[in-house]
Amino acid sequence: MEAIIDGVLRFQRDIHPEREELFQQLARGQSPRAMFIGCADSRVIPEMLTQQGPGSLFVVRNAGNIVPPHSSMPGGVAASIEYAVCVLSIPDIVICGHSGCGAMTAILRGESELTKLPAVARWLQFAESARDAVLLEHAGAPETVQLDALIRANVLAQLAHIATHPPVAEALAAGRLRLHGWVYSIASGEIHGYDADTAQFAPLSSSKPPAHATPAG
Repeated sequence: MEAIIDGVLRFQRDIHPEREELFQQLARGQSPRAMFIGCADSRVIPEMLTQQGPGSLFVVRNAGNIVPPHSSMPGGVAASIEYAVCVLSIPDIVICGHSGCGAMTAILRGESELTKLPAVARWLQFAESARDAVLLEHAGAPETVQLDALIRANVLAQLAHIATHPPVAEALAAGRLRLHGWVYSIASGEIHGYDADTAQFAPLSSSKPPAHATPAG
């Protein structure tokens, strides 16, 4: 904890004064460029991956980068999505999975991994459809192959879930919102984006338009 406190003091002493104008502007309000829904894994830092500064990303992180489908029950993810779309008018939402995801590993291995984690087990039920599809398509494959497939399938499952939220569905229909599905490789730093028109994940590139997880038109 001492290192974290030292970091806070260094921020207050060195960083904040150097960027005082930015922080004064941010104190008056926010206008993020995108919403980023990622995993709570400590190795996945949205601002570092995207090289964005304070105020650029509206971030939600949880175990497994999961978005529960719309329901009448309140939830932090749903509330954040609603605020992002209805109040902040965010034009893009990214759902980002990552290599070596512990949540996806646990759901792939089943109950033995989750016996002592009942809250995690209930939460990961929102990824069960992805797991079942992967186990069917990749039956008998090595766990590493199944895990890589599940990480991608889970991103697609959560994209389907987020589209059930009324503010998202309305904004998509009006053309005010785009969805993006990414998978980040921790070892290589590469990010693959899902293109609904080709039904494939491909490396992000500055030489072509961003891949949308919602079909063109």
